[in-house]
Amino acid sequence: MLLLYNNYMKHIILVRFGELVLKGKNIKFFINLLYDNIYNKLRNTSATIERHHDRFFIHYDEKDSDFVVNALQEIPGIHSYSKVYQTSLDINICASDTVKVLQEKIDKPTTFKIESKRSNKEFYLTSLEFSRTIAPIILSNLNSKLHVDVHNPLLTLTYEIRNDFIYYYFDSFQGLGGFPSKSSGKGLVMLSGGIDSPVCSFLSLKQGMDIELFHFESSPLTPLESIDKVIDLAKVISKYTFNEKIKLNIVPISNLHSAILENVKDSYIITILRRMMYRIASVYCIKNDILCIINGESLGQVASQTLQSMNTISSVSNTLILRPLLTYDKQDIMKISRNIKTYDISIRPFNDCCSIYVPTHPATKPDIKNSLEEESKFDYNTLIADVLRNIKHITITPSTSFKISEYGLTFLEAFEELRKQGLL
Repeated sequence: MLLLYNNYMKHIILVRFGELVLKGKNIKFFINLLYDNIYNKLRNTSATIERHHDRFFIHYDEKDSDFVVNALQEIPGIHSYSKVYQTSLDINICASDTVKVLQEKIDKPTTFKIESKRSNKEFYLTSLEFSRTIAPIILSNLNSKLHVDVHNPLLTLTYEIRNDFIYYYFDSFQGLGGFPSKSSGKGLVMLSGGIDSPVCSFLSLKQGMDIELFHFESSPLTPLESIDKVIDLAKVISKYTFNEKIKLNIVPISNLHSAILENVKDSYIITILRRMMYRIASVYCIKNDILCIINGESLGQVASQTLQSMNTISSVSNTLILRPLLTYDKQDIMKISRNIKTYDISIRPFNDCCSIYVPTHPATKPDIKNSLEEESKFDYNTLIADVLRNIKHITITPSTSFKISEYGLTFLEAFEELRKQGLL
């Protein structure tokens, strides 16, 4: 992907916007955000971004090649991209440059076809005429290596004829799609240490949402290693954010959790615990102008994720609740988890508060009346108020390195020690 025209030794990637171009009068808003997202990711490299109404061209040095390509895979709003060669509008120079590249690229005979796209309507050839003109020139120089196959070619050579240059490429790579970060409002993700909630975090970011993470911890009932696991998940998730930073809210609920275990009948423990979580998350959203709660529930996956259970649990909140994975099959969720590199972290053997002390026979059809009766057995409002006062906030980046488990017996002890040492 070296520039051959005028011997200007740069690499170029062409970035396509996909459905952003369908946004009508709002298109500039989305494209400007996407530009800012790409700029933020590449700001410490040699890369420069050339803007067009339907494309970006990213120019960069060889030393940054791997970083730039990997970064583009982490930016929501990019439909696809291609490593391209830039050449002259003179068709003979264009053909000559193409032949030089093909001679290096092809090591054995292969089949090919040419596709041309002309955005420069003042160019003297139509797209079809361009393909028909340049193909014989290329074939005459490479007739022992190339053979035309317009139906099932092994190699597709695509030209884009633009105002100042012609660009050509051989491959296109899928981006994340979706919408640029910060284009769709803000949500609060209830992040456990499991497989599902990191995936729903990713899917929310992919659709342009700005998110905070909300993790309920219950040390010493649960091990501090479970928080280390959540921090590692947040590090991965942060790569897909606007500035590679994400706010992780750690919510200490050990006293509330203990009260539930002591007072609530076995089959309703998970239901009441989840209702308390939604109450806490809802208050946090209201206080911080967050528009919705997001969780990783998938219909029917566990007892608390039947429709009746979801209805009973979410009835305590007036905040919008989004469930990106509601209709996903578990195998599909695991596939995404592996693709975004959270799966191996999620399966580490440290329980969070939702997976410890699980009842033998949890209620699959809990109702609101029985839930209210169970909740009347203890003073949860005072406990919730205490939880809200003790929420701790940690800014996570891909380079965050500390481990909570090395600094105390409970999270609050560890947090205070980290704060004293200036690590937060």
